[in-house]
Amino acid sequence: MHRKILVLTAAGAAGLLGISGCTSSGGEAGGSSPIEVSVWHYWDGTNADTFDAMVKDYNSSHPDVKITTSNVPNADFLTKLRAAATSKTLPDIAIGDLVWVPQIAQIGTLADLAGSIPESTLSDVNPALTSFGTIAGKQVSVPVSANNLAYMYNKTLFEQAGLDPEDPPTTWDELMADGKKILQTTGKPGYDLYTEAGDNGEGLTWNFQVNLWQAGGEFLSSDNSAAAFNTTEGKKALQFWVDLINSGVSPYAKWGEFEKGQGGSAQEGSWMVGIWAPDPPFEFGAAKAPYPADGVPATNLGGEQAMVFDNSDDTTEAAADFLTWFLQPAQVTSWSETTGMLPVLDSVATGSEYLDWVKSTEPRLLPFVEQMADAHARPNTPLYPKISLAFAQQIEKALAGESSVDDALAAAEAAVNDVIAKG
Repeated sequence: MHRKILVLTAAGAAGLLGISGCTSSGGEAGGSSPIEVSVWHYWDGTNADTFDAMVKDYNSSHPDVKITTSNVPNADFLTKLRAAATSKTLPDIAIGDLVWVPQIAQIGTLADLAGSIPESTLSDVNPALTSFGTIAGKQVSVPVSANNLAYMYNKTLFEQAGLDPEDPPTTWDELMADGKKILQTTGKPGYDLYTEAGDNGEGLTWNFQVNLWQAGGEFLSSDNSAAAFNTTEGKKALQFWVDLINSGVSPYAKWGEFEKGQGGSAQEGSWMVGIWAPDPPFEFGAAKAPYPADGVPATNLGGEQAMVFDNSDDTTEAAADFLTWFLQPAQVTSWSETTGMLPVLDSVATGSEYLDWVKSTEPRLLPFVEQMADAHARPNTPLYPKISLAFAQQIEKALAGESSVDDALAAAEAAVNDVIAKG
């Protein structure tokens, strides 16, 4: 059975709440050339088309500003920014993965947006998202999109295993029990785990952090100066993963079975709902991420953030005006409905207009939307990519059966602290 697809609405509503445009230096509104603001992003497909349409709406209602956009491939983004900083050709706005913010803040001087974007707007943004953009007391970035991780499952395999496809697991124990039943009755793994460090470690690390937080643990200390995961809570989370593997519910090094229809369930991102909604490869469901009975709900936060390089007073002011406009409820609603990304504004995520759209158009997004209240952001440090890899390389050994849980966590702690010490 196919559900309704995500509605690709026009971004026409984006121009309704336009803020009065900035004027060019030395002239009155409309009396001189518009201020040109360049934006770099890595979106493609529907995301890029929607963003360009919204930029067109903004430009038409703000004749004193001209926003131009450029697509820079994800893999080249940071390299090209560094080259642009050397040649003094940085864009006015850079939109990239939220974990890049601390690194980009070292590439060029970022404007403090707290003085340019209204407090009423910033206070409406999910706190985990604004806290990530706070560096040295400045608000150097604002979120423009969000996603998180939840539980997705194959309803067909649930039925074959004698499980109720409308009653997914809510706890770790239930997840384990359901996974065993799927394995025993269908011969297929019950739950995918991201068990290999790979080239950057982040697949393993970002998935594991969900269970670490659910167990009550932390990844780094509050000031990001030391590892904080080698604790009772960290051991509980890693033991859960090891138990899943040892039981056969989660085979080692087999990530992707669920997406191929050969696995019962997985921890997947909200973007998968949008990818699969038009023509699902199998009948799937989504639910909040299961957590231990004595733990707390939690998920990991992803998405893109916008940063403004302080190239000139005029471009900084115009860039902040554009972002203020983009973060108005009408634009956030239109952007979220069109792209399938999650709203960054609490008022939209909990408002009846957006929630009614989700329930009527794609209810499988609802668990992800509701989880935004429990979402955590990864550590806000330019060392995070190296920390993530160092962590994953050691944890992988416990998952492969080459190390005990205690030894793997101790080795990961030493490796992460070494990265931090070396800076």
